[in-house]
Amino acid sequence: MESFITCTKIVLVDDDIHILEMMQTVLQKERFHNIYTAQSGEEAIGVCQEVKPDIIVLDVMLPDYDGFLLCQELRKQTQVPILFLTAKTTDLDKLTGFGFGGDDYITKPFNPLEVVARIKAHLRRQKLIHQHKPEKKGFDYGRFRVIEESGELLVEGRQISCPAREFKLLVFLCKHPNQIISKKQLYKQVWEETFGEDCTVMVHIRRLREKIEPDPSNPQYLVTVRGLGYKLINPSCKENEE
Repeated sequence: MESFITCTKIVLVDDDIHILEMMQTVLQKERFHNIYTAQSGEEAIGVCQEVKPDIIVLDVMLPDYDGFLLCQELRKQTQVPILFLTAKTTDLDKLTGFGFGGDDYITKPFNPLEVVARIKAHLRRQKLIHQHKPEKKGFDYGRFRVIEESGELLVEGRQISCPAREFKLLVFLCKHPNQIISKKQLYKQVWEETFGEDCTVMVHIRRLREKIEPDPSNPQYLVTVRGLGYKLINPSCKENEE
């Protein structure tokens, strides 16, 4: 458990700097080394997008955001445990917190050691879930994963809808990483026809870029090799299993 704790990334969100400093100190004594803080909702969204935390401790009353709505917003990018730590103490507040996607609810004033104990309990539960999760073979490109057997495209951990032809095209490219593939080859292999319109391939390539690229106008993964075709760049250049 200790090695797991030292690698755990925790995001603390509270507009009270004293609470943040106290929780940081207590967590560090418990060997949590990767602790990130935010004092507003906008800052919390940015921090979570950047560090991909394993658990989030969230205040409800923030200067720019209702914490319940912030939890709902964070749920669009992550499914990690979210613990409310707040002065809102009514049963309705607690039910609202769980209803908006929270996993635990701790009221202020609080015992920091209890917060740490609850964090550890949620982390243990998450670890057990991952240990018993069936493994799926897939192509891992860092930002996105393609799982052929289940027809899934995951971009930054979120499942993205991908029509059958686009998915088949992406799988074919994943099976030939870092190789230049001509439009003619793609049409033959994916559409299983000898002749076809170049624009058909181009349209599907553009749609894939809109799904997998941070900036579709300046692709990092699915690049055009002028005059030759396309190439899907994977630095690891191998199929991964997770």
